[in-house]
Amino acid sequence: MDRSVASRPVRSPNRAPRLTLIASSNVPFLPPRRELARRLPRCIAGLAGFGFGISCIVRARLGLAPWDVFHQGLSDLTGLSLGLMIEGMGLLILLLWIPLRQRPGLGTILNAIEIGLVADLGTAVLPQTTSIVARWAYLAVGLLVMGIGSGFYIGAGLGTGPRDGLMVGLNRRFGWSIRRARTTVELLALGAGVALGGPVGIGTIAVAVGIGPIAHFTIPRLSLPPIQNEPPVAVH
Repeated sequence: MDRSVASRPVRSPNRAPRLTLIASSNVPFLPPRRELARRLPRCIAGLAGFGFGISCIVRARLGLAPWDVFHQGLSDLTGLSLGLMIEGMGLLILLLWIPLRQRPGLGTILNAIEIGLVADLGTAVLPQTTSIVARWAYLAVGLLVMGIGSGFYIGAGLGTGPRDGLMVGLNRRFGWSIRRARTTVELLALGAGVALGGPVGIGTIAVAVGIGPIAHFTIPRLSLPPIQNEPPVAVH
């Protein structure tokens, strides 16, 4: 789930709970010192967890997440590391925020840099394995850690990640639902990654299907109250 739109459950008298995404485009780049002191460690820890989860899925060798199929395809093409491709694409995507009138927060910049850095470090540290049991364990741990990491860094409320901000921008500028925007963007990334020879497999499906429910569980439970009132973007 590149990677940072905060969420909270919303109830109405006659309807079941639903997940509402809070787009952090109105969050100040640097919040008040007290808020920064309690939010920044959560954001950094969450991003580190997300990056380490990517490392686990890389070591599983069962297929990467849709965006990471694209990143790995670029890595194979250029000879640069997966982490550098994650960082480079994150920064390039931020340029698309300009016509969409999205504003980055501190968490946006940290997201663009830290996840790729930790992904490379984790991949270098984690041992390779040929055991299918260990590979499936890597996949399961990677999914879980990514979901928990999402809860911490998204819940910190310091700004959407580059890829999620792109989806929120499409929602606000063109009226696309978050579901439509996410599906469209991730399918385009996946298609480009496949064309570049990126690794697709059962892990790709597992991440695409599994990360949402895990994040849906962790984000509301790990979220801090918004720094200021922000317009909600509902999942349709």
